[in-house]
Amino acid sequence: MNAIAKNASSVKSGLAQALMVAVFGIGIVFVAGHLQASALHDAAHDVRHATGFPCH
Repeated sequence: MNAIAKNASSVKSGLAQALMVAVFGIGIVFVAGHLQASALHDAAHDVRHATGFPCH
């Protein structure tokens, strides 16, 4: 492969990665926006306990 083809391939790869990150981020915001506040609190609380962070 020449340098131009390698550069085009890396640009496509970077664009695909950026697109997937954007889709994932939008999905998180969409799901979190439709959950009840108590469900988000309980999920965060459980994660804190699972990772060993003190929360209370």
